[in-house]
Amino acid sequence: MAALKKLKRLVRGNVKLTTLAREAIRRIRVVVRDRKERAFVESNALIQPRMTRMNAEGKFFDFGVFDGAFDTGEVIAAADDIVSGEEIEWRRDPLSKYDWPLEYHRDLKLMRGDGSDVRVVWEVNRLGHFVTLARAYALTRDERYSDAFARQLRSWAEQNPYGRGPNWACAMEVALRAMNLLAAVDAFRHSSHFDRQFLLQLFQQHGSYIESNLEFSYLATSNHYLSDVTGLLWLGLMLPELSDSKRWRDFGLRELLREMDKQVLADGADFEASTGYHRFVTELFLYSFMLCRENGVEIDQKYWARLRQMLIYVRSYLRPDGFAPLIGDTDSGQVLPVLRRRADDHEYVLKIGARVFNDPELERACESSIAFPSTGIYIMRQSDLYLCFNATDAGINGRGSHGHNDALSIEVSAHGTAFIVDPGTYVYSANLDERHKFRSTAYHSTVQIDGEEQNTTHRDTPFVIGNEAKPRVLEWNTSDDFDKVVAEHYGYRRLPDPVTHRRSVEFNKRERSWLIEDEFFTDADHLYEVRFHFAPDLNVTVNGASVEARTADKKLVIRALSTDTRPVLEDQATSHDYGQIRGSISGCWRISGRPGKLSWQIL
Repeated sequence: MAALKKLKRLVRGNVKLTTLAREAIRRIRVVVRDRKERAFVESNALIQPRMTRMNAEGKFFDFGVFDGAFDTGEVIAAADDIVSGEEIEWRRDPLSKYDWPLEYHRDLKLMRGDGSDVRVVWEVNRLGHFVTLARAYALTRDERYSDAFARQLRSWAEQNPYGRGPNWACAMEVALRAMNLLAAVDAFRHSSHFDRQFLLQLFQQHGSYIESNLEFSYLATSNHYLSDVTGLLWLGLMLPELSDSKRWRDFGLRELLREMDKQVLADGADFEASTGYHRFVTELFLYSFMLCRENGVEIDQKYWARLRQMLIYVRSYLRPDGFAPLIGDTDSGQVLPVLRRRADDHEYVLKIGARVFNDPELERACESSIAFPSTGIYIMRQSDLYLCFNATDAGINGRGSHGHNDALSIEVSAHGTAFIVDPGTYVYSANLDERHKFRSTAYHSTVQIDGEEQNTTHRDTPFVIGNEAKPRVLEWNTSDDFDKVVAEHYGYRRLPDPVTHRRSVEFNKRERSWLIEDEFFTDADHLYEVRFHFAPDLNVTVNGASVEARTADKKLVIRALSTDTRPVLEDQATSHDYGQIRGSISGCWRISGRPGKLSWQIL
C-alpha cells in the first residue's frame, strides 16, 4: 500500500511514459553517484580548491541598487545586533533546541514529528546575515563587522564538515549560502581578517556539492533546482580562478534561462501558485541578471522582458497598504537579505527592480484593475478599494507542492486596511496538524462542501496536493464603473453526488461594493460552508445574517442576500511570516440542502 501511494504521488500531474522512463534511469544514476559520495565523505578527505588562474577575479555584486530599498540606519542597527549576539550553534534548532547530528547528509530524517523544523536551521545557515554585516562594513569600515564575519565563518566551517549534518542536506541551501558568501566577500576583501585561500576551499566545497546533488527531475523542477543552478552561475562568474568556474558558469546560465522558460508563466507569475515563492524566484532572476550584466555576460532581451513582467505582477498584486496577499505557501525566504523582511513585504523588490531597469514606473502603486489569466489571479481595484480573486490551480503543472486549497477565494482591502485575507502558511514540518490546517479549504475565503477538501491533501505528506479543482475562468470584464469575474472549479465533482461550484464577483465602483454569487450545480443535497477569513486585530461581530468587521474608524460588512441563516464566528489563526501566528476570526454560514445560488454583498 505504501508503494502504491508513493507511485501515485510520483505520477501526479501531466506525466508521459517516456518521462517516467527517463526519470527512472536518472534515479539509478543518483544511487550510483551517492555511493561514491558517501565513501568520500566517510573517508574524511578534504576538497581542495582546483586553481587555474591565480590572479583572475570576477566582478562582484553591486549593492548600490539596494540603497533606495533599505534604510542605512536600519542596516547598521541590524549589523550591531549580529555583532553583539551569542555564539551560534549552527546545527541546533533555535526553537525546539534539537541538535542535528553529523550523519551523512542522505541518512538524515528531515521531518521528525517532534516539533523540530529543519527549515529554521537552514535559514540561519544560509548566512544571509553576513550580507548585512558586509553592507554595514562597506558603509562604516568598522572592523567589528569584519571580525564577526571571520569568526562566525570559521565557526561554521568547524561545526559543518563537508557532506555531514543538516546544512549539507539540500543543494538549494548550499547554493543560497554560497551566494550570500560571495556577495559578502567583496566588502571584506580589504580587511585584515580576509583569508582568500580558506574562502576558495569553502567555495570549492559548495560548488562540488551542488554539482553532485542537483535537485533536478524529469517530472518537474521548482525553485529548488533554480536555486541550485543559480548558485553554480554565481560561483562560476565570481571565481574565475577556479578551474571548474567556466563549466559552472556555462551550465548555470543555460539552466537558469531554461528554468525561466519553464517556471515563469506567460503573464509573469511563478508557476508554483504562490506569491511568496514568486518574490523569491523574482529575486533569483533579478540579482543574477544584474551580476551577468556586471560581468559582461549578455542575456537575450526576451528574458529581460520576462523579468520585467515578473516585477509588474508584484506591482499589480500589492494591496493599497503596500503588502502582498499570501497566496499559497511562503517560508519567508529572501535572496541576499540585506535586511530581513516579513513574508508579505514585497515592495522592496520593486524598488530594486526600478533601479535595475531604470524605470521609476515599476515602483509606483498600481491604480487599475488587471487580470493575469495564465496564473488565475484577477485584481479589482479603484482608489483605496482592492479585491484579489484567486483562480490558481495547484501549481507546477498540476504537481503542486506549495499550492493551497484556495480555489475561488478572495482578499479584500478598503480604506487602506486589509479586512479579508489569506491566512498564510505558519510552518512546514514543525507541526503537521497546523501545516494541514493552514492550507485547507476551511482556512480560505471560499466554499467548502460536505467538509471535504477542494484538492486531496494528507497530513503526513505536507508537500503534496492534488489538482482536482482545476479552476476555469469563464468571464472577465473591466470598465470605469464595473469589474466582473466568473469562474468555476471541479474539486467536488469527485463526491458521490458531484457538485460544480461557480462563483462570480461584480465590483460596483460607484457604490464601493462587491456582489458575490455562489452557484452550485448538483442533483443532491449537501452541506455548504461559506467562509470569509478576517485579518487579525479587527472587531468582528454578527448582526442578523451579516458579519461586520471594524477598526476604530472603519467598517466592512458582509451581508447575506439570499439566506437568513445566522453566521457563526470561528477562531482561525493568521500568519504574516513563517513561524509567526496571530489570532483571527472567520465568519461562516452553514447551509444544508440544495440552495442553487447564494449571494453576498460586501460593503
